[in-house]
Amino acid sequence: MMLSAINAPRAATILRRLFGRIERGVAFRLWDGTPVLLGGGAPVCTVVLHRPETFVRLVRDPSPLNFAEAYVEGAIDIEGDLFAAMRIANSLEDMRVSSLDRLRIVLTMVRG
Repeated sequence: MMLSAINAPRAATILRRLFGRIERGVAFRLWDGTPVLLGGGAPVCTVVLHRPETFVRLVRDPSPLNFAEAYVEGAIDIEGDLFAAMRIANSLEDMRVSSLDRLRIVLTMVRG
Protein backbone atom coordinates (compact mmCIF):
# COMPACT_ATOMS: atom_id res chain seq x y z
CA MET A 1 0.00 0.00 0.00
CA MET A 2 1.28 3.44 -0.87
CA LEU A 3 1.65 5.88 2.00
CA SER A 4 -0.35 8.50 0.12
CA ALA A 5 -3.31 6.08 0.14
CA ILE A 6 -3.65 6.10 3.93
CA ASN A 7 -7.24 5.91 5.14
CA ALA A 8 -8.88 8.17 7.70
CA PRO A 9 -9.14 5.63 10.58
CA ARG A 10 -5.41 4.90 10.41
CA ALA A 11 -4.67 8.62 10.15
CA ALA A 12 -6.73 9.24 13.30
CA THR A 13 -4.77 6.55 15.15
CA ILE A 14 -1.49 8.15 14.11
CA LEU A 15 -2.64 11.64 15.15
CA ARG A 16 -3.60 10.33 18.58
CA ARG A 17 -0.22 8.64 18.95
CA LEU A 18 1.69 11.76 17.87
CA PHE A 19 -0.32 14.52 19.52
CA GLY A 20 -2.45 12.77 22.16
CA ARG A 21 -0.44 14.21 25.05
CA ILE A 22 -0.63 17.89 24.18
CA GLU A 23 -2.02 20.07 26.95
CA ARG A 24 -4.34 22.37 25.01
CA GLY A 25 -7.31 21.05 23.10
CA VAL A 26 -6.94 20.91 19.33
CA ALA A 27 -8.93 19.14 16.64
CA PHE A 28 -8.12 17.79 13.22
CA ARG A 29 -10.67 17.24 10.48
CA LEU A 30 -9.53 14.74 7.91
CA TRP A 31 -10.17 14.83 4.16
CA ASP A 32 -13.29 12.66 4.53
CA GLY A 33 -14.74 14.79 7.35
CA THR A 34 -13.55 12.56 10.22
CA PRO A 35 -12.99 14.66 13.37
CA VAL A 36 -10.06 13.84 15.67
CA LEU A 37 -10.10 15.63 19.04
CA LEU A 38 -6.82 15.80 20.97
CA GLY A 39 -5.45 17.30 24.14
CA GLY A 40 -7.20 18.66 27.19
CA GLY A 41 -10.34 20.73 27.05
CA ALA A 42 -12.31 22.14 24.17
CA PRO A 43 -10.34 22.58 20.95
CA VAL A 44 -8.99 26.10 20.43
CA CYS A 45 -8.73 25.42 16.71
CA THR A 46 -9.33 22.80 14.07
CA VAL A 47 -6.66 21.86 11.54
CA VAL A 48 -8.41 20.82 8.33
CA LEU A 49 -6.40 18.40 6.21
CA HIS A 50 -7.65 18.39 2.62
CA ARG A 51 -5.76 15.39 1.25
CA PRO A 52 -4.15 12.18 2.51
CA GLU A 53 -0.87 13.22 0.89
CA THR A 54 -0.75 16.30 3.10
CA PHE A 55 -1.25 14.11 6.15
CA VAL A 56 1.67 11.87 5.14
CA ARG A 57 3.87 14.92 4.55
CA LEU A 58 3.07 16.36 7.98
CA VAL A 59 3.57 13.06 9.78
CA ARG A 60 6.97 12.63 8.18
CA ASP A 61 7.96 16.04 9.55
CA PRO A 62 5.50 17.36 12.19
CA SER A 63 7.45 20.58 12.68
CA PRO A 64 5.83 24.00 13.06
CA LEU A 65 7.63 25.10 9.88
CA ASN A 66 6.11 22.26 7.86
CA PHE A 67 2.62 23.07 9.21
CA ALA A 68 3.15 26.75 8.36
CA GLU A 69 4.24 25.91 4.82
CA ALA A 70 1.21 23.64 4.37
CA TYR A 71 -1.04 26.46 5.59
CA VAL A 72 0.49 29.04 3.24
CA GLU A 73 0.18 26.59 0.32
CA GLY A 74 -3.50 25.99 1.12
CA ALA A 75 -2.90 22.30 1.84
CA ILE A 76 -4.44 22.80 5.30
CA ASP A 77 -6.81 25.30 6.80
CA ILE A 78 -6.99 26.40 10.41
CA GLU A 79 -10.41 27.18 11.81
CA GLY A 80 -10.69 29.02 15.11
CA ASP A 81 -8.04 30.94 17.01
CA LEU A 82 -5.01 31.16 14.73
CA PHE A 83 -2.84 32.64 17.49
CA ALA A 84 -3.72 29.77 19.83
CA ALA A 85 -2.85 27.37 17.01
CA MET A 86 0.54 29.06 16.66
CA ARG A 87 1.17 28.69 20.41
CA ILE A 88 0.34 24.99 20.20
CA ALA A 89 2.64 24.59 17.19
CA ASN A 90 5.46 26.29 19.06
CA SER A 91 4.97 23.99 22.05
CA LEU A 92 5.36 21.01 19.72
CA GLU A 93 8.90 22.00 18.78
CA ASP A 94 10.18 20.26 21.90
CA MET A 95 8.04 17.18 21.31
CA ARG A 96 9.99 13.96 21.13
CA VAL A 97 8.67 10.77 19.57
CA SER A 98 10.31 7.59 20.82
CA SER A 99 11.84 5.12 18.39
CA LEU A 100 9.16 2.61 19.32
CA ASP A 101 6.38 5.11 18.60
CA ARG A 102 8.03 6.02 15.28
CA LEU A 103 8.06 2.34 14.34
CA ARG A 104 4.41 1.95 15.36
CA ILE A 105 3.47 4.98 13.27
CA VAL A 106 5.28 3.66 10.20
CA LEU A 107 3.63 0.26 10.62
CA THR A 108 0.22 1.89 10.99
CA MET A 109 0.82 3.89 7.80
CA VAL A 110 1.83 0.91 5.65
CA ARG A 111 -0.53 -1.81 6.90
CA GLY A 112 -3.34 -2.76 4.59
